[in-house]
Amino acid sequence: MLTRLGDAFADVLVRHNAIIRSELAHNAGTEVDTAGDGFFAFFKSPRACVAAVIEMQRQLTSADWPEVAEVRVRMGIHTGEASAQPVALVGLDVHRAARIAAVGHGGQVLVSETTAALTRDGLPEGVRLRDLGTHRLKDLGRPEEIFQLEASGLRTTFPPLRSLDNPELPNNLPSLRSAFIGRTAELSEVEQLVRSSRLVTLSGAGGCGKSRLALQVAANLLDGSMNGVFFVDLAPIVDPEQVAAAVISSLGLRPHGEASLVHSVVEALRDQSILLVLDNCEHVIDACAKLADEVGRSCPKVHLLATSREPLAIEGEQVYRVPSLSLAPEEVESIDDLAESDAVTLFAERARGHDRFFVLDSSRAPLVAAICRRLDGIPLPGTGRRPALLDVARAPRAAPRRAPPPPQPGEPDSSTPPAPWRLLRRPGRARRSRTDRSGAGPLAQAPGP
Repeated sequence: MLTRLGDAFADVLVRHNAIIRSELAHNAGTEVDTAGDGFFAFFKSPRACVAAVIEMQRQLTSADWPEVAEVRVRMGIHTGEASAQPVALVGLDVHRAARIAAVGHGGQVLVSETTAALTRDGLPEGVRLRDLGTHRLKDLGRPEEIFQLEASGLRTTFPPLRSLDNPELPNNLPSLRSAFIGRTAELSEVEQLVRSSRLVTLSGAGGCGKSRLALQVAANLLDGSMNGVFFVDLAPIVDPEQVAAAVISSLGLRPHGEASLVHSVVEALRDQSILLVLDNCEHVIDACAKLADEVGRSCPKVHLLATSREPLAIEGEQVYRVPSLSLAPEEVESIDDLAESDAVTLFAERARGHDRFFVLDSSRAPLVAAICRRLDGIPLPGTGRRPALLDVARAPRAAPRRAPPPPQPGEPDSSTPPAPWRLLRRPGRARRSRTDRSGAGPLAQAPGP
């Protein structure tokens, strides 16, 4: 729309914002945040939220817009818990509301199962909820039963939802147990790279979040502009010769007769427009590089997104170094000092997943910031260590960190992690010369016109 309207877009946006804010005020809604042309707000009751979005859509539909502008806004409603931190209104249900809105189309209002259960017996006359079934959202988390809110003056006919279950959006993206937190800038940068380049490699230290970032980018790019998005998990692969077989399996294909497996992949993808995600390439990197090179040369519509501790080092590769999550300043005195830290936000979200009563306040801020800094902003894997860290975060203050005693002559330094190749199985040890050296309440979402 910005391209079509040029300078007139500003006037359209001002009028759009005025309609949204007017109905928020009339229905006791609170504006929490805006991002570009999108709004995030919360209400004291789900019925007030429903009343507000119906009137918003009616006014947006009937407004006298410029001839080349048809303003259609998708909206999502979810009811859940959120913590009003000075940093922001945070909680898994906040992300859920955003993901529900994201699968809709302009002019469509989507409602979660929770909100539907709370409102269906008290809907205004002429308003109804249409069950659209259960859908996997693009946060890759648990499926959500979604309803479409229908009322007079609102459009009722839309294409299928842009969820991971849409048969028009082929994919094999896995379900994950946790929401994607932070990395707004990284998501945008990598998405742009993947759209403009044939091969992008996310590189960085182990545990920095390469795989999770790649999966979220893949989910965001599943928008119908390609023939599909497919994920290949190479972590279990020991034999490099099985890399191509793993790709064939992920695509649901069969080998082509006596042809090599790499040739079978190339022939299957030659005329396809897909995004292929190769995850955990570092221990079979030569085989991945060979496959990526062959696909790049022979399949002009295929885009590759790889994750690896080191680049594939082939022609045309764009390398994106994945940094650790952003940290808080070294000197933290209150919760306000944590506003820009994705590492702290992730810590708080995971803590609330373990204990929903966990609150990150100013008394805990210095300790939580210190824990995240000690971990260098690297996300913890889903292990039993999280409860231990949560117990530490409940403490009123941290015990001073003591440096380990210096090693005795001939004794290994216990403060230094073992070299990566010592952790590999025997066939992988030959790769040590190429180890990585890089550093590195009811909730309403209206994404905008």
